[in-house]
Amino acid sequence: MGLLLGYVRTSTTDQHGQMQFDALIEAGVKEEHIYFDQLSGTKSARERPALSKLLGYARDGDTVLVYRIDRLGRSLIDVLNTVAEMQERGIGLKSLMDGIDPSSASGRLQLGLFATLAEYERELINERVPAGIMAAKARGVRFGQKPINQDTVESKLEVARQLLSKGKTPERAAATVGWSRATLYRYLKKYGTEVPELDERQVVLGRGRSQHANSKPLPARD
Repeated sequence: MGLLLGYVRTSTTDQHGQMQFDALIEAGVKEEHIYFDQLSGTKSARERPALSKLLGYARDGDTVLVYRIDRLGRSLIDVLNTVAEMQERGIGLKSLMDGIDPSSASGRLQLGLFATLAEYERELINERVPAGIMAAKARGVRFGQKPINQDTVESKLEVARQLLSKGKTPERAAATVGWSRATLYRYLKKYGTEVPELDERQVVLGRGRSQHANSKPLPARD
């Protein structure tokens, strides 16, 4: 038989969320199986540490309980993506206050209505973006990369050339004028200046291992 798992999310201004905890415990979820996030509602499901842990721990046959369906995501689209992932993995879902249960006919109907609203939300977003860009352009807002000031480039390049002629490394010369070494090389090549040879001794090799390579795996679940 699967486990009952609970998820609670409160905003950064709500210090307790005790009402959600109490409702989940009353519904039969053990306190140690309740996952709690306290963060802004603007965070998507995958940006929430506790929800990510819950989804990683849940198995086929488990059921996740939430106080309200909106606790699962920042938008209808985010909620539906999370619900779809759970359904694909055989994880049940129940929303206590909304009465949403995808295993029931009424629950599937409610999710279907949510899906329709989410599609409408996507269409509105797609319409607002071009309209917003057109309105901004009408106000004189210019998009794209800021034009490069040629005089500034030539002044920086002259300083960099002087430093190189005095034996400074390309990295030092580039940093002095606020460029990366790649940017310095690009401008040197563009303006016909000989590009300094790369000093192999300056190349720092990586260790070839992830910083998490030695971390211990989570215990396997029965």
